Amino acid sequence: MYTKRYLLKYICFIALLPGAISTTAQSPSDWVNPFIGTSNFGATHPGAQYPHALASVTPFNVAFREGAENPIEKDAGWNSRSYIQENGFLTGFSHANLSGVGCPELGVLLLMPTTGERRFDPAAYGSTYQDEEASPGYYSCYLNEYDIKAEVSSTLRTGISRYTFPAGESHILLNLGLGLTNENGGMVKVNSPQEVEGYRMIGTFCYNPEDVRPVYFVAQLSRPSQSFGTWKKMPEYKGPEGAWTKYNNTWKPYEGFTQEMAGDDVGAYFSFETQAGESIEVRLGISYVSIENARANLEAEQPGFDFEGVRKASRDRWDELLGRAQVKGTDEQKTLFYTALYHSLIHPNILQDVNGEYPLMEQPGVGKMEDGRNRYTVFSLWDTYRNVHPLLSLLYPDLQEEMVQTMVDMYEESGWLPKWELLSMETNVMVGDPATPVIADTYLRGIRGFNVEKAYAAAWKAATTPEAENPLRPDFDAYARLGYVPMDGEDLYGGSVSTALEYYLSDWTLAQLAKALGKTADANLLESRAKGYLHYFDPETGMLRPKYADGRFYENFDPEEGKNFEPVTGFVEGTAWQYRFYVPHDIPFLIDTLGGRDAFVKALTACFADDQYDVANEPDITYPFLYNYVPGAEWRTQKQVLDIIDKHYTNTPGGIPGNDDTGTLSTWLVFSMMGLYPVCPADMDYAVFTPAMEEVRLQLHPDYYPGRELVIQAPRKEQSAIYIKKARFEGQPLERLFLSHQKLVEGGTLQLDLTTKPKKKQ
Repeated sequence: MYTKRYLLKYICFIALLPGAISTTAQSPSDWVNPFIGTSNFGATHPGAQYPHALASVTPFNVAFREGAENPIEKDAGWNSRSYIQENGFLTGFSHANLSGVGCPELGVLLLMPTTGERRFDPAAYGSTYQDEEASPGYYSCYLNEYDIKAEVSSTLRTGISRYTFPAGESHILLNLGLGLTNENGGMVKVNSPQEVEGYRMIGTFCYNPEDVRPVYFVAQLSRPSQSFGTWKKMPEYKGPEGAWTKYNNTWKPYEGFTQEMAGDDVGAYFSFETQAGESIEVRLGISYVSIENARANLEAEQPGFDFEGVRKASRDRWDELLGRAQVKGTDEQKTLFYTALYHSLIHPNILQDVNGEYPLMEQPGVGKMEDGRNRYTVFSLWDTYRNVHPLLSLLYPDLQEEMVQTMVDMYEESGWLPKWELLSMETNVMVGDPATPVIADTYLRGIRGFNVEKAYAAAWKAATTPEAENPLRPDFDAYARLGYVPMDGEDLYGGSVSTALEYYLSDWTLAQLAKALGKTADANLLESRAKGYLHYFDPETGMLRPKYADGRFYENFDPEEGKNFEPVTGFVEGTAWQYRFYVPHDIPFLIDTLGGRDAFVKALTACFADDQYDVANEPDITYPFLYNYVPGAEWRTQKQVLDIIDKHYTNTPGGIPGNDDTGTLSTWLVFSMMGLYPVCPADMDYAVFTPAMEEVRLQLHPDYYPGRELVIQAPRKEQSAIYIKKARFEGQPLERLFLSHQKLVEGGTLQLDLTTKPKKKQ
């Protein structure tokens, strides 16, 4: 809990860290390139983002300019990105955004500066741009159409924009019609020549019929406008003579004081006579509770107009968090590492307002956080349980603890743990029961400041409740009765095998937590269930193969089905190849099942050699590290990981190999560049392999871990020295290339001696 005493202690902790960033040193933020991931479907944005913030301000360029010589096409049906690097036509700066998601949502509350004739159609008032600049907490560009420099920054719950205008008639537009969300509708009310308030509806993430809700806002300008008002795009309507009159693509302005307008495409404008080089700032606060709370957020976090102060505060917070890791390597390596760590610290983000209020989970009403605690949202758990939450547990246990308590609070409010939660709405996206691995893993890593008994009760409820009453585990009855999820009666592409594999892992992780809590009978039941993946093992193909309730395997099985993104029988977002080794809780037994060590290595190598591995796919994200389970084959992990980094992660807009999935692909890079990877949640062993950099220093939180600093050293005399010859932790040789979390957080040095020749099986 963030009491004043804790905050003072925490500030002292940061100040005393070995190698803490000084005011004269180059800071971690200098190495972050927010443009990485803005192409190649990475779905990140380069906008002004405060760590784990409710608000952010990002350029919005997914709309296209009609009639242009080379019009920018809409996002080819994959429009979950507010910013696409290849596009070059900007229609505003959105203030509520997501980073690295696969479905359209948010991207709303757009401000846009213009000059000359006042226009309300974004296809008409948008502009090409150049001279982009982005760093943690800051973004700027030059709008070619208007000779305007636009700069933005943000706090936890507010954004600030600074527009530098030429001489003449200038405007600031607020558009509530544009956005990525599938919902429409909003309200705007101009209160004065320099203030506007309202809301915008959002929801139905991934086209699922979950709740919709408004995002409220209050925006204030640094000086009064000469004229102001609202606008509305007029729909088709029936005139007084009964004839249908078309007003499509017609925006009707309304001028005057306290103008209020509601509808699908509404907005407000403020117009000025500006001097050359005159800057006007706009600060905008948001809330998911009320307009009053949006105003309170704005007054608390931006009591005045201080663009540079906001920018500095955001950067300082980024330096504080990024500075918990210090690395030695090339400039390229530092940029990749710190940008990946930056992306890992965007979601989950806070939800509560400055007064502690937030929308309750899956029910009407407002809750309130006490004692300065944080309420979090945007839990993309099918993705993030695999590595984001373990990374937070290692480097930011104070944040991870609050995130897990948030999951427990969601259970208290809705009756169930979250699955893919967004703004206190359960979207039910993806399969499995992914909150359970996060809870078990966090507790076993020694983070205990959440209600573990209630968390266990929530996970046990999900693991034992019949499917008719269990929204978290569809097909649970068959799973409990047969030991697997059959294909019978389901949609052919319902993902039966993927669903069951997620249940096996969740049951195993809950069993480990049960053991730690002394619940032996529960642990025995759950561990027995977790072996159920053997029902799917097909000796003929060596694959996990869909099957029917009567025990027959699916006849038309093709292990490569889905490789070209077509629908897949029995699997979700992956082929049978990509799920072939997806039993991270039982790799040694899987090795025996596949015919022993040599057969396992051969099968795993074929996955990479035959282009069956998908570097951007969560189910096979740990496969490069599985060679560590076979003595004499660890060198393959050492080479494979470095090859993937070199080939798929670059300091370019397309430098993330696919959808970042709220930081999951970035977190893979963070761990991989450090030479440590948590292969399985609730298994405390990290795989050890060759780091990409010569030295990594991780500062450990003294309130959670006994050690002060963890150092990983792997000096290279030659570039081709990529193989581990000898590994020692605190001077003691490692018998196997794994180290436990408990050992690492005692602090010390992991020393890796490298050579040019792999240490193969003798």
